[in-house]
Amino acid sequence: MQDGEKVRVGVIGLGNMGSVHARELRAGRVQHAELAAVCDIEPAALEPFADLPRFSDGSELIRSGQVEAVLIATPHYDHTPLSIEGLGHGLHVLSEKPLAVHKADCELMLDAYRKRPNPEQVFAEMFNQRLDPRYRKLRALVQGGELGEIQRINWIITDWFRSEAYYRAGGWRATWRGEGGGVLLNQCPHNLDLWQWIFGLPQRVRAFCGFGRFHEIEVEDQVTAYLEYASGATGVFITSTGEAPGTNRLEVAGERGKVVIEGSSFTFTRNEVSSVEYSRSTRERFSAPPVWNVQIPIAAGGAQHLGILQNFVNAIRDGEPLIAPAVEGIHSVELANAMIYSSLQADTVSLPLDSGAYAAELERLIRDSHHEKPKGSAARRDDFARSFGS
Repeated sequence: MQDGEKVRVGVIGLGNMGSVHARELRAGRVQHAELAAVCDIEPAALEPFADLPRFSDGSELIRSGQVEAVLIATPHYDHTPLSIEGLGHGLHVLSEKPLAVHKADCELMLDAYRKRPNPEQVFAEMFNQRLDPRYRKLRALVQGGELGEIQRINWIITDWFRSEAYYRAGGWRATWRGEGGGVLLNQCPHNLDLWQWIFGLPQRVRAFCGFGRFHEIEVEDQVTAYLEYASGATGVFITSTGEAPGTNRLEVAGERGKVVIEGSSFTFTRNEVSSVEYSRSTRERFSAPPVWNVQIPIAAGGAQHLGILQNFVNAIRDGEPLIAPAVEGIHSVELANAMIYSSLQADTVSLPLDSGAYAAELERLIRDSHHEKPKGSAARRDDFARSFGS
């Protein structure tokens, strides 16, 4: 691009996050970018952007010639057709999380990216938690070998409390047809992305999901999952939208020590010598390696959504490496799918997950669903899907 030329971005979906992204772009908070068009099926959502080209159909915005990049912030199922269409028209694409509802749709999106008409096209995902200093530091410690070989990972992330009113707010929400899942697809994509970004994917998953345990919904609102790695490391992932006050605690144990992240606290209890080495060399029967208690200062927050948006624009303009490339988004979706599938099958699931088998199971859940949403809300999801071409 020419110096001084701005990337023209269109936002498709002006709900909670889409409207935030649109306002940030219009306010000039993303350097070298401008909000060039917006799209939503709700006329009221378009009203604040009367000075811009406005669309009620995502495909029309993509084909309009008004933009060179799109940010997709629609309900989950629409991420797939809109991303594929945007990539096929030569646009740069940034998708909100999750990349898709299930792994098979992710595979379709990544195939469209491989076949993109312009090799310079950028395809990214809004994984803003990758910019959180706590998780960046943990990843650096793991990758740098400071923890040694990882032995155990525990993440309790139950501070996602949601009320019945939240689930009744839209006909598409918390249904197999409308959202494709519950807490794993809506609240936890960031956590699952961080898990695989830092530790990689496990070899096996055994999960126990509570479907409508705390709410009048048909999808999961409570999950306890056990994960096994080829190295012998194990993990436990616990989440819920029905627990209050809830907990957010990540604990990682390696042969060289233990990290605990809870709130703003980042504690590294470091073994002076490897636990494995100490076990093999000591003559003591009940002692443990001496430790250093290290409180690592961590700056709050990080650049979050604005940082991912800026990185997306920089990648388009200058070839800056993506912080959250969409080709990595399939991994968190696969983890979520594997947990749901394991619970439904009452069995351990091996990874890589059979994407076709899970897609068929999801279709069965949709077909057999008898769950009824409050009158007046169910139509909105179907209208939304038709509007955006899914």
